[in-house]
Amino acid sequence: QVQLVESGGGLVQAGGSLRLSCAASGRTFNNYDMAWFRQAPGKEREFVAAITWSEIPIYYADSVKGRFTISRDNAKNTVYLQMNSLKPEDTAVYYCAADRRPVRNARVWNEYDYWGQGTQVTVSS
Repeated sequence: QVQLVESGGGLVQAGGSLRLSCAASGRTFNNYDMAWFRQAPGKEREFVAAITWSEIPIYYADSVKGRFTISRDNAKNTVYLQMNSLKPEDTAVYYCAADRRPVRNARVWNEYDYWGQGTQVTVSS
């Protein structure tokens, strides 16, 4: 089992940047595929990015491709989401997710058994 704790959210102006972190407990972090999802008020949970245990492949939602970068540091049990060129429509609660590899469909939220508590990202126009 793994526990996930996100950090790094906040309020930023459009065009700005934030880096989210997700720290995982446990000693077998490199056995887990990881992902970020987000959920805006009144909307369904949405896939953002995913990274396998080996960092190959990496997946992005079309809406964030070229602006967001997912990465992981297995030595630190941490996955990151670097978010650049933020837009007001990126405003949401961002969740870190994990599941033992291999995840069959990295873009589907119910493929993941473990979730963090979420961190709020607000982008002002």
